[in-house]
Amino acid sequence: MTDKPHETREPPQPTPATTQPGQPARAPAMPRLAPVPGPPPPSAAERVRLAVQRRDESDYIFNYWTALGWTILTLGIYGLYVFYQLVRRMRDHNARRLELLDAAATFAWEQAGQQGRDEELAPAFQRAAGHLAVLRRMTSDFREPVIWLVLAVVASGIAQIVAFVLLDQDLVKHDQAEAGAGHELSVIYGQLGQQLASPDPNRVKRPDNYAGRIVAAIFSLGIYMFWWYYNQMEEPNRHFAGNWAQEDELIKAVEALS
Repeated sequence: MTDKPHETREPPQPTPATTQPGQPARAPAMPRLAPVPGPPPPSAAERVRLAVQRRDESDYIFNYWTALGWTILTLGIYGLYVFYQLVRRMRDHNARRLELLDAAATFAWEQAGQQGRDEELAPAFQRAAGHLAVLRRMTSDFREPVIWLVLAVVASGIAQIVAFVLLDQDLVKHDQAEAGAGHELSVIYGQLGQQLASPDPNRVKRPDNYAGRIVAAIFSLGIYMFWWYYNQMEEPNRHFAGNWAQEDELIKAVEALS
């Protein structure tokens, strides 16, 4: 026994998460997590290097006689793979070159700002941006290789002819735009202290005689298509080889200015 009075304890007060009778249970609020920072975006110089490294992925090089041999051995099945690659490589090459030239222009603009020559070189940058806009618009053209492959299976012959006309037009437009952008970049980099060779205007692709090719394919009962396939392989092959030489020169200029 003790003379000390008993202490009374107050009943615990309900917390915000405690529910009252007749009310649905509420889950406790989750604590807010701080956003996890992602990796920083690559610099313009790094974008140039990455675009050059990806050329083996986009710029598929054909050997016509090897492709023809496998097409014959597989009773035409390998020819579908060839057609798929013809469409895919032109689409991917255009996207890669757009990224490369855009990154090269961005890097040059940064260097021009550091040298205090951005206003002086602004007209050349604007002209380069106009050429790059053509390449950018081409990325939205209907060039999905899987769909074109399905069309080639469903409408063999017709799909190839239509695709070959479009691919030649793509190469002409692409060649003109990137040659224009390359010329402006050669001027800009030259002013920044690094000489780049300007693209040869004579190397720009000229449009095919599409009507003549279609007539030849029809009257030869499809035999002319072998020659047309050869052109579709070899002309971009030469285009890619010319681009690679320019890219090797460009990456050296970027590294020298970095």
